Amino acid sequence: MVETELGAGTLRDLEKMFYRMSTVEDALAAADGNARAAGVTSMHDATECGIWGGLYEIARASGTGMAVDRDAILLEPAAARLCARFGIDPYSAISEGTLIITARPAAVPAILARLEGKGIAASVIGEVTEKARGLRVTEDGRERDLAHPVTDPFWPAFAAAMEREKNLPR
Repeated sequence: MVETELGAGTLRDLEKMFYRMSTVEDALAAADGNARAAGVTSMHDATECGIWGGLYEIARASGTGMAVDRDAILLEPAAARLCARFGIDPYSAISEGTLIITARPAAVPAILARLEGKGIAASVIGEVTEKARGLRVTEDGRERDLAHPVTDPFWPAFAAAMEREKNLPR
């Protein structure tokens, strides 16, 4: 179904993503042998509830706020197409293989360079702020509160797809 609707190229791109689900190389590159000395202040795999869930959890655990620019978040085109096909918000869906890193501002260029040197795409998506400023995300020029997604939209979509598959004529 995915190949028919989205094309063979998109399907191949999605299959390649399967082999990039570990964040171990990302974390090792960012930490450069000593995370604290490298300026890393936290790392979180954005698996369950995706980027929004991961950012929310980091802010809550660290007692901080955040200002995030949604447009700065790197999104694989094939993943975006697949999410659109199934009506899934790609920012709140399972994002296994995505590592969220917070770091001291002065350390960011070196961290980005180490990631790039390993062929790992990365971008600066915002900043950690004071807790009183809250968790804010800017998207399409508008600012809003960033809430935890609570339920990952992948699982209901997956269950519905499995149900459709079960009912297909054989």
